[in-house]
Amino acid sequence: MTGWPILSVITFLPLLGALFIFAIRGDDETAVRNARFVALWTTVITFLLSLLIWIYFDPTTPDFQFVEKREWLGGSISYYLGVDGISMLFVILTTFLMPACVLASWKAIDVRVKEYMIAFLVLETLMIGVFTALDLVLFYLFFEGSLVPMFLIIGIWGHKRRVYAAFKFFLYTFTGSVLMLLAIMAMYWESGTTDIPTLLTYGFPAGMQTWLWIAFFASFAVKMPMWPVHTWLPDAHVEAPTAGSVILAAILLKMGGYGFLRFSLPMFPSASDMFAPFVFTLSVVAIIYTSLVALMQTDVKKLIAYSSVAHMGFVTMGVFTGTVQGVQGGIFQMLSHGIVSGALFLCVGVVYDRLHTREIAAYGGLVNRMPLYALAFMVFTMANVGLPGTTGFVGEFLTLLSAFEVNTWVAVFATTGVILSASYALWLYRRVIFGSLDKENLKSIKDLSTREIVILAPLVVLTILFGVYPMPILDVTAVSVDNLVTHYQAAVEQASSLAALAN
Repeated sequence: MTGWPILSVITFLPLLGALFIFAIRGDDETAVRNARFVALWTTVITFLLSLLIWIYFDPTTPDFQFVEKREWLGGSISYYLGVDGISMLFVILTTFLMPACVLASWKAIDVRVKEYMIAFLVLETLMIGVFTALDLVLFYLFFEGSLVPMFLIIGIWGHKRRVYAAFKFFLYTFTGSVLMLLAIMAMYWESGTTDIPTLLTYGFPAGMQTWLWIAFFASFAVKMPMWPVHTWLPDAHVEAPTAGSVILAAILLKMGGYGFLRFSLPMFPSASDMFAPFVFTLSVVAIIYTSLVALMQTDVKKLIAYSSVAHMGFVTMGVFTGTVQGVQGGIFQMLSHGIVSGALFLCVGVVYDRLHTREIAAYGGLVNRMPLYALAFMVFTMANVGLPGTTGFVGEFLTLLSAFEVNTWVAVFATTGVILSASYALWLYRRVIFGSLDKENLKSIKDLSTREIVILAPLVVLTILFGVYPMPILDVTAVSVDNLVTHYQAAVEQASSLAALAN
């Protein structure tokens, strides 16, 4: 693998596929079919190439691997790519879900199909770039650039209130990121570099750390999203097409959590330690409040959207404990949520394509006509609840365990979220799947097609596999997480000692 720019290939191959689709002439049936197949094969090949990273990745070192560095803007800003045990898995998650999104849009999207596929491929390039960038400016360009294709996907191919939801999504996330840009400029003036590996070991003054932490937090908290800046998410999910909801929940939300791991904890350790109680408070409120709101929903997508905010609360709670278990749990929870929430939105898309409604009351008794669908939906519902033996359990358990060690009351209140998640998830499943099949339009509904089985089957397998045997994920992240936590705790202890001497 030495000398082969595999990260550049994986990052920009989707963009090449988008250019290929752009070159396809006409809008007839043949052109549309070709656009779909180009998008599918591009995403599949990108995923297969990304597996090479996992195969050749060395989990025994915390260093960045597959590094590519070239001078770019004025010599001080570099084209700098690399992955470690944390970012590598998010790259794999992104490339894994994209073929499923293309297949999910195969029949659901029949207007401006070429433009839709181009938007998704451009989005894939930008999302992968976020997780591979090792230069602050490059990271910011990828981070902000991902807003544009998602804005178009929601605004053009969304539902009735799509324009409102698209603008709300864009304005919320862009406003928070402006503060991050100012912080990036301040970091460059202070350190003289935008090189992320260098900045990870740079000691920013304690007073400066506070303001930098707040600026980055404003961006990442909106992106996750954390309570109370979460209100854009339900609207965006409800109005987005199925594949848009999948990527929004599975990948775009994880950029906020990844940002906390890559920037907030290692670069601003004193500020992270100081603001940890504040983050715990917001996390617990998010877990309880949005779970209660989810119980009141009548729209399937909106219920799942609010559950996403609650599950992201476990992530921020675990990450800011600053312990190995907490950070490991936060990463695992993000990866698990990426698989499970994406699968739940795909399940909603299956029945929406048949009945064109997301109202929970419109369904009932589907197990009588769709047993395979009921089985798949059950697996993802159990994982969403956090049932042992599914991926949802591992991450929640680790984050709660770490929270218990740091603050017992935080863990106690957060645990109520597990009970509440069981309430709304099982209530939804009972209303949709069980009961009598008394609605006329449901009596002729068909079970999963071959295409839908191909989409959902790998997600079912991974949900159970990583729930029973999570070591492939935990082993990859272990050394990088241990290195991050060691440096974080050392910096916090040093700051505490200096503060004690000053007093």
